[in-house]
Amino acid sequence: MFQANKLKGKICEKGLTIATISQKIGMNATTFYRKLSKKSFSLMEVEKITTELKLTSDEARDIFFG
Repeated sequence: MFQANKLKGKICEKGLTIATISQKIGMNATTFYRKLSKKSFSLMEVEKITTELKLTSDEARDIFFG
């Protein structure tokens, strides 16, 4: 199950905001917020977020598929 709070925590931990991470992955911030609340990121988006946040595979699995 997708853990939105853990993702938000990792974004903050890296010193970023949702607006900056969404820009880095090529997504509008409003779209990112919507996907975050609906828990509906595609696998490609998950990969981009994981890469930008430099998450380990365990962290990514815990956040997106936990």
